[in-house]
Order: sequence, then structure tokens, then C-alpha cells
Amino acid sequence: MPISLGKTTAAGRAAAATLAFGLASVTLSGCAETQQKGYVLSESSLQQVPVGSSQEQVLVVLGTPSTTATLKGEVYYYISQTTKRPVAFMNPTITDQRVVAVYFDQNRRVQRIANFGLKDGRLFDFIGEVTPTAGQERNFLEHVFKGLLSNEE
Repeated sequence: MPISLGKTTAAGRAAAATLAFGLASVTLSGCAETQQKGYVLSESSLQQVPVGSSQEQVLVVLGTPSTTATLKGEVYYYISQTTKRPVAFMNPTITDQRVVAVYFDQNRRVQRIANFGLKDGRLFDFIGEVTPTAGQERNFLEHVFKGLLSNEE
């Protein structure tokens, strides 16, 4: 049956608009993406570097850190970020950010491990279940999480 290109009715225009809107919605929603950047944390990998492990073992298991620091011994920081953008042409929004910190003593052995993230808009260590105290490290972590921390701190 041939398609008529003659007069269109209000119902026909409404149906065409609904179809066009539906196709646009499906097309745009198909463009949504979630992206993981940086170090992807694996629980099993953290279990392979218990307290007392050597610095070399940490490098073999976790790989090269995102950055390092010296705070009463060396610290390796592994930084990751999860972003989401609803539509391909929109700027992504950070939905999660983590910093795994591996602290070494003077003998280059793991002293402790922290998994920093945000909880209720505040910096939080998910392993030690504490918020970091003031000092050089807190300043560094606040810089990493800049824009995500609540203004109440």
C-alpha cells in the first residue's frame, strides 16, 4: 500500500511527533556512558599485600602507584575515578573517587593501608573507618577530592 503525502491530520502530526521524540530518546539514552579511570581496586589484590609486605611485593601486586609521597616514611597512592555522562556531548560528572594509600615504615614494609573515598560528603577511610586528621596528608587528599567535598568541613 503506497504512503500518501497529501493532507495530514492533527492525529497524524501528533503520532509523527511522538515517534520522532521516542526515537530521539532512545538514541540519546543509548549514548549514556560510565567510565572508570585510573587504578581499578580489586579486593583480592589488597588481600595480597598485608601489613608487613615488602615495597617490592606491593609494586608486583598493585603495580606502579599514581603518585607517591614522603610522610614519616613513603606512601604510595593509587587514585581512581568513576564518571558518568547521560549524553555523549555533555560533560561527565564524577560519581565516585577513591584513593588507596599504602604506608611504608622506615624498613620499606607495609605499615598500614587506607582506602579513602567520600561518605556523606566527607573524606573517609573505608578500611580504618575513620576520617583523616589535619596535616599534610589531609591537604593532599582534599586536593585530590577537590570539588566533591561538602563545604561543611
